[in-house]
Amino acid sequence: MSQDITTQTAPQSAVPMTHKEILEALSGLLVAMFVAILSSTVVTNALPTIVSDLHGSQTGYTWVLVATMLAMTATTPIWGKLADLFSKKLLMQIALVVYVGGSALAGVAQSMTWLIGARVITGLGVGGVMALIQIIIGSMVSPRERGRYSGYIGASFGLATLIGPLVGGVIVDSALGWRGCFYVGLPFAIIAFLVLQFKLHLPTTKREVKIDYLGSVLIMGGVSILLVWVSLAGQQFDWASTTTVYMVGGGVVVLALAAFVEAKIATEPIIPMQLFKDRTISLATLAAVFVGIAMLTATTYLSEYFQTSRGMSPTHAGLMSLSMVVGLMGTSIVSGRLISQTGRWKIWLVWGMVGVVAGAGLLATIDHSTSLWLVGLYMFVLGAGLGATQQNLILSVQNNVDQANIGAASSVVAFFRTLGGAIGVSAFGAVLSHRVTTHVVDGLGALIAGGNVTPQQAKSLGDGGVPNVATLPAPLRNLFEGAFGDATGQIFLLTVPFAVLALITVLFIKENRLRTTLDKIEEPEINMDIAAELEAGELGRR
Repeated sequence: MSQDITTQTAPQSAVPMTHKEILEALSGLLVAMFVAILSSTVVTNALPTIVSDLHGSQTGYTWVLVATMLAMTATTPIWGKLADLFSKKLLMQIALVVYVGGSALAGVAQSMTWLIGARVITGLGVGGVMALIQIIIGSMVSPRERGRYSGYIGASFGLATLIGPLVGGVIVDSALGWRGCFYVGLPFAIIAFLVLQFKLHLPTTKREVKIDYLGSVLIMGGVSILLVWVSLAGQQFDWASTTTVYMVGGGVVVLALAAFVEAKIATEPIIPMQLFKDRTISLATLAAVFVGIAMLTATTYLSEYFQTSRGMSPTHAGLMSLSMVVGLMGTSIVSGRLISQTGRWKIWLVWGMVGVVAGAGLLATIDHSTSLWLVGLYMFVLGAGLGATQQNLILSVQNNVDQANIGAASSVVAFFRTLGGAIGVSAFGAVLSHRVTTHVVDGLGALIAGGNVTPQQAKSLGDGGVPNVATLPAPLRNLFEGAFGDATGQIFLLTVPFAVLALITVLFIKENRLRTTLDKIEEPEINMDIAAELEAGELGRR
């Protein structure tokens, strides 16, 4: 089920952009990246107020987050494939317009259903922005030079991650109220749109393309079913239940049909199956799943840990993320520059994953009484590992594909990273809730028996909900803070095996020297050490 369309896309041999032109276009891309990350982080601290004002439930609270992530995940490969078929600049501008529309609708939401629907639209736009940034950079700069510019993306990611919760907390407490959180990114989106309009100039040529509608529907359907299942399992129904069998079975069947369509039927498949014949792409994709689990678990549950277990305000909790952001920004920029200078990238992937394993392992030791200085140090280690890993996984993939498939290949890595993170956050969230409840119920018995609290007071914790800790009597507050802090460490312990699997995976990735051309040109195999010696000798003669 494909349809012929004549469109424009970059030709296979394009004139390289100058450094000045790249920086001008990159400024628009960085603003777009800032907007995409800000849209998620700025609303986090506002959600309790939003749900209360719109008379929502805990399920609605969860779905405001899940809806955006689901839309991003399900459509990432579609944006990537469209980037191989249509103007990348136009697609980025469309993604920004979709984001603006979704945010505007969310800002005037009158019910939880309205808000969740608006966040789905926002997720469509954010997914496009996140997928297209790496793709556009891959079309502007050769892999050898790409590292220095990818570092700026890591820095932009870190900045938006840091100030998002701070800005959100300030806006909620201001006269703008929680609705202002959905409008704070709109001026930046408009600026990004205009900068890209005037500064991004990618060569185009006409070609006939076929849109794979059937594959798109099946991919979105299969992924959506699985994400809905993992977000509701353990809350709306048991993990081991008939509903689980139906949803998992249905999702797997739909994805199997999608794989068949992509491999045998589609002329221009959304996810070209032949990409996975490449060892680097297959291993990088697998590693991306595991990296996504570690990355999103950290960014999701550490903020909650600081507020719920350590009694911090949303603004203070946002400041605590500074250590992880500094680590991420530092290694992202440094690794990018050194990769451009040396052409070596695998060493950064390996040591980056060592940092992720170490950081997750160290965070697995935290509880409600761990020194905040130690927690900050552990976060720095994890952030440093992620900074050297997430951008370079995509770089390794882009180096192995030609310009015709760079969009699909880049988005595949981003897709599986987001999918792994979505599954990890949902599954670990259920585990966290269960362990906190177990700790609290066990502790309540001892408190009641010792006469420290009355059965009526204990009832406020015994229902398994998330109470307002500040209003609890001291014994109950100490019990809940201790239970949540201890359970958070246990959650990070669960991420360690996935981080180890990611490390093992990248060890088996074959390092090919970064090409200096935009498009892939068949070159004879050459040993990386010999290549470095030849390059050093050539530079010496100059």
